[in-house]
Amino acid sequence: MFWISDQFLKVKIEEEGRDNHTLTYTHKNYIQEKCAKLLPVVAEQLQWMPFVNPKLHMPVIKFIYWAIRQLDCGTQHSTMTSTMRRLGEDVFKGIVTKGSQHGSSEQSESKPKTAAFFKSSILPLRFVSTLIVLKTVTQADYLAQAFDSLCMDLKTEEGKALFLEYQSVPVILNHLRISSRGLLSNAIDGLLQMTMESGYLQSFLEACSNESFFRTCSVLLRNPKLNLLILEKLSIILQKLSRIKSNKKMFELFTIHLMIQELQRTTHPNHAFLCINLNSILFNLGLTKTNSLISSLSTSH
Repeated sequence: MFWISDQFLKVKIEEEGRDNHTLTYTHKNYIQEKCAKLLPVVAEQLQWMPFVNPKLHMPVIKFIYWAIRQLDCGTQHSTMTSTMRRLGEDVFKGIVTKGSQHGSSEQSESKPKTAAFFKSSILPLRFVSTLIVLKTVTQADYLAQAFDSLCMDLKTEEGKALFLEYQSVPVILNHLRISSRGLLSNAIDGLLQMTMESGYLQSFLEACSNESFFRTCSVLLRNPKLNLLILEKLSIILQKLSRIKSNKKMFELFTIHLMIQELQRTTHPNHAFLCINLNSILFNLGLTKTNSLISSLSTSH
């Protein structure tokens, strides 16, 4: 399963990210159809995981994750609602099985066997399980716990490496919506952990430097219900993205630079942190004078 995930599922998503024309429609459709047929089977196999060597849990969870990601690219996802929900709940809760694998009566009173995924003490297994929960579950309390777990894991270097390895940005983007209410702040907190200075920062910023990410930011910025705290957090991410010169075209494509200029004009000087970030974004985009950062500080006192 490691081989299938790495050679046939993950690599295809990476190729599509670089060039939508790399794979023919027929080939992509073939892979998606196979994933759609296999996922219900794998969902059944999860029930036997308590009887399997724990070392084999990761290949199964990894396969589930990349198969689900493959379905994002096609029309199969909408026809598998019940399978996705079951996968998400089983991965979140784990599997507890009484008795033996063969169901013999003499072992039916034995200690229950368990297989933990989202609640595993093993970081890679827990991390990928968390991403599966974020992709498949709709219950707000489950999602809140998943984001809490994600943010904790992203405080570690290994967590940041896993975030990039499993191309997690699109998973988080699905939750960057005003309609998500409380989860919106949690989702942005996850991204903010990745903006901390580390050896993974540049790779993370590159993973965000695409139309999908900037389109999502544009939709958020246009919403009048966006509160100050969310706006401040979003400005941190955009400020770091504005340092990459090639991103200027993304800011312009989605008119984010105009929205930033309007925010700079209307934001009260008392919100010094936001003002500094807005001015820094405009400066990086070549849309403000060098001394704007200094003047914003002086006017706030």
